[in-house]
Amino acid sequence: MTTKITLFLITRNEADKLAKCLNSAKDIVDEIVVVDDSQDNTAQIAQQFGARVVTHPFEGFTAQKNFALRQVKTEWALSLDADEVLTPQLAQEIRQAVENTPFDGFELTRVNCFLGQRMQHGGLKEEHILRLVRTQKAQYEGGLVHEKFCVQGQTARLKNVFMHYSYNDIETYFEKFNKYTTLAAQTLHQNGRKRCFAAVLCIIPLEFLRRYVLKLGFLDGIRGFIWASFSTFYIFVKYMKLWLLNTRDAKK
Repeated sequence: MTTKITLFLITRNEADKLAKCLNSAKDIVDEIVVVDDSQDNTAQIAQQFGARVVTHPFEGFTAQKNFALRQVKTEWALSLDADEVLTPQLAQEIRQAVENTPFDGFELTRVNCFLGQRMQHGGLKEEHILRLVRTQKAQYEGGLVHEKFCVQGQTARLKNVFMHYSYNDIETYFEKFNKYTTLAAQTLHQNGRKRCFAAVLCIIPLEFLRRYVLKLGFLDGIRGFIWASFSTFYIFVKYMKLWLLNTRDAKK
C-alpha cells in the first residue's frame, strides 16, 4: 500500500502564484488542503486542482499553519508556501522517501530567487528547511511571524531542491514588507521587548555590512545591493513600529 501524503498551504491573495505551486506537487500527493483568507480568486484556483479549501481568518503565521496542519488526515504532511515550486526531481524523491522510512521528517533544500534571478549570497543562499513530516508528530512553534516547523523524532535531508520565487517585483516585496514588519513588531511587543533609538542606529550599518560584505551579497550584483538595502530597512522599520507600540502603551 502506498503511503499517503497531503500537501497543505496557507494562502492570502495568492492567485498569481498558486497554480504553479500546486501543479508542481499534484502528482505525488493524495490530497491538497488550502487554508485561505483571501479577497481574490485564490480559493477557486485551489479548487481547480481538487484542493479542499478551508476558509479561516489569518491569526498569525504560527497559529494559521498549525490550524492548517490539523486539517491533514494522512500519515505524512508536506508544507509549501504559494510562491514555492517543487522541482520534478524533488517531487519524485519525496514520493520515494516516505515509503518504509525510519525517519519522522525530512528537510528540503530551498533555492531563493529575488527579482527573477537565483541568489547565491547575502543570506539568500540555499536553505535547509523541515517541510515533510509525519503529521501526528509535528507542530509549528513561534510567534505571529517567523514560525518554525518542529517534529518529534529523527530527521534526514533530501538531496534535490525546490524553488522559492518570493519577490518577482519591488511592489510585491513592499506589500509583504509592511505586513511582516508589523507582525514582527507585535511579536516583540508581546514579549516585552524594547529597543532604544541609539541602539537601532548602531544596528542599521552593521546589518548592511553583514549582508552585503560578510555574506558576499556584492557578488549577486545589483540584486545583492538591493536585497541588502531592503533587508537593512526592514530592521529599521520593525523597530520603529515596536517603538510606536511601546510609546502608545506609555501614554495609557
